This record gives sequence, C-alpha cells and structure tokens, in this order.
Amino acid sequence: MARTFFVGGNFKLNGSKQSIKEIVERLNTASIPENVEVVICPPAIYLDYSVSLVKKPQVTVGAQNAYLKASGAFTGENSVDEIKDVGAKWVVLGHSERRSYFHEDDKFVAEKTKFALGQGVGVILCIGETLEEKKAGKTLDVVERQLNAVLEEVKDWTNVVVAYEPVWAIGSGLAATPEDAQDIHASIRKFLASKLGDKTASELRILYGGSANGSNAVTFKTKADVDGFLVGGASLKPEFVDIINSRN
Repeated sequence: MARTFFVGGNFKLNGSKQSIKEIVERLNTASIPENVEVVICPPAIYLDYSVSLVKKPQVTVGAQNAYLKASGAFTGENSVDEIKDVGAKWVVLGHSERRSYFHEDDKFVAEKTKFALGQGVGVILCIGETLEEKKAGKTLDVVERQLNAVLEEVKDWTNVVVAYEPVWAIGSGLAATPEDAQDIHASIRKFLASKLGDKTASELRILYGGSANGSNAVTFKTKADVDGFLVGGASLKPEFVDIINSRN
C-alpha cells in the first residue's frame, strides 16, 4: 500500500494572527495534490484561529504539545480534549526542543503519546540524535531507545507518524543527505517491523525533520522510506508550498 505523503509545519514560538492568516491563505489558494496530507502546527493560542481559516481538505491543524492529563491543576498546559475541542487533529510529541529545554525524557514522551492516542488525536512522534551522539556512531542506539519507550506504552501505531529529526540539523542550515536520511529511515522501519510486524511498519509514515526547505525537499523524492517532512522555519515562508509539492 502506498503511503500518503505527509508534510507537517511546526511554527514553533512564531507567528501572529496576521502572519498565520497569510500562511493559511497561501495554502488555501495553492495548487496542492489530493494525495498529500498537510498539518500546520501554530502556537496553541492560535489553534482555534487557524482551524477557522483552513479551507483545503488536505490541510488540518495540529498542536505542538499536549499534557497527559485531561484536566486539573496544571498551570500553562493544554489538554488533548481542549486541542480537539477547537478542531485540531494532531499533536507533535517528543520534539528535541521539548526533550532538551523542558527535560521531557523518553518515558514522559511515551506516556504523553499513549494518552494522546487514547484521546483520539494523531501523534507526530519525534526522535533523533544530537551532534555528539552522531559523531559517536550512536544514531540508531538513540532512536531505538526513544522508540522502545513508546513501544512499551503503545501497541496500536495506526495514528502515529514518526518524524526523524537529526537534532544537529535543526535550525543550523545543515542537513543529512537524502541518502543518509534514506539509510536511517530504512533502519527505523526495519526496527519497527521487528517490534510491530512487517504490515504495520510498511504502512507507518516516517518523516525527515532536519532543515527541509523549498530547495532540498525535491532531492528526497526518490527515497523509498522518506514519506514526507516535518518542517520548521520554512513552514512560515512561501517555500512551504514548494515542499508540499516536491513529490509532483
């Protein structure tokens, strides 16, 4: 079964009502193939507004984070129910910035993933290694450790999209070559097949999340195990449409 091309746009802590309106209107008027899935992830305060603007059926809205409780005394957090209530369909979990700056460890990410899936949203699960880990030849050790934590909590991966984000490439202008990405993605899929079975692994989408942009996205086109992108800074720019159309 062919895997549907998936492009996520992580706006991070960027944007205003005006800039988000411009981004969504650009998507609404762009020629986007029917066989592509686009998820934009604005700051939480703009989720409701973004949902109200989207007109393309291929485009949905996701959150950048969610907590693992439905409600309670958790100041500053957003629940999955709240995210769903405004019409968002996805949540990004395990992003390297959450792991690094907010000290979210593998177990916490796994617990949040289990909770979010149980509440009925899709999860874009981020995994990846630092420059030091890459230099030490530990890339696969790191991503398998991160995945194992989630595998202990989650048995049904139907609504999971994995995003491999080499931490050393994010925001640095550096990028893995398409060949490097393909090799790592293939290894990730092989590992997941050993845990979940060939069918589940063959259907699961694995995104590349290391400084993808309008210029380099097309170079990944022929890589069988690169099923799309999780885009950072470029998702705020007109070139985001070029990334979405890079499989055409």
